[in-house]
Order: sequence, then C-alpha cells, then structure tokens
Amino acid sequence: MVAALELYLDAVAERRIRNLWDALEESGVQTLRNLTHGKHRPHVSLTGAPELDANAVANALSGLPAAPPLELKFDFIGQFLGRVLWLGPTPTAELLAHHAEVHERLAKAGVGGFDLYRPGNWVPHCTLSMRVPLQKMTEAIRLCLDVIPIPATISGAAVADHARGQWLRLG
Repeated sequence: MVAALELYLDAVAERRIRNLWDALEESGVQTLRNLTHGKHRPHVSLTGAPELDANAVANALSGLPAAPPLELKFDFIGQFLGRVLWLGPTPTAELLAHHAEVHERLAKAGVGGFDLYRPGNWVPHCTLSMRVPLQKMTEAIRLCLDVIPIPATISGAAVADHARGQWLRLG
C-alpha cells in the first residue's frame, strides 16, 4: 500500500505500540518504526490505494468526523500473507459503522481504493512488521502477547501518501 486514510491512536496507546516496535527491532524484526522514511505512526487504515487525492478524501468526508473518538482494544495478533504481523482491535459495531460510512462517502465522490479495504473484506489492524523473518516469528508473537491488550482511543486522522511524502491531517 502506498497511500491510506489512517486513524491515529491516543498518546498512551501510541507509546505502547512504539515500545513494541522497539522490542521487535531489538529482537531482529524490522518494524514500521524504521520502514522507508521512518515517519510511520501506529495506525489503523480505513482505506488504501496506490494513490489518494487527499483533498478529494477531505471533501468526501466533509461533515463526518474522520476520527471520531472511538474506543478500541487491541487484543489479538494476526498475520497476512508475506509474514505481515499486526495487532487487531476488536471490530466493534461503532468501528465497522464508521468504516462503512467513510467508504460510502468515498464511493459517492469517486474515490476508489483496494478491494481488501472495502466493507465486508476489511480486517481492522495495526501493522507491526511488513515481513517477519520466519525464524523470528515465535519470538515476535511472544513479544506481542506480552503487551496485549492495549486499549486505545482514536485521536486523529490523515491521508498519508508514504511514497510521495505527503500528509493531510483531517479534523
């Protein structure tokens, strides 16, 4: 994924996930902490695409809080193909409803994204590592188990285009 609409976490939850990134890095697992430009923040992406027009996203979401103060609890660990390791928040009705509303507004505005992020396909997650070495997976999971559950509140949002170094804060 290159561009995304990212939901950011409160300071305490962000610090706990950054501490987990540090522990994973110390164990030999590269995390988002140092990936590419080193500017990633712990987040949950609502949509992703090769490119997103940040102003079109902002206009589509006009009148809708991009980052409502939703309560999350990261209480499980997941893995996508390619050994992508992540923490998963419990998918509450409020989180799923917000996600669906965002996608409805983006679709009406003609803003597309990857199918994996559409309602019904989306797995809410906070990526920790894009590629855990196989021989480090057990240790990485143990480190995650040591810190969950992590309660969090959504505290901000932005359209982040990591390939182009562009960010537009929403709300």
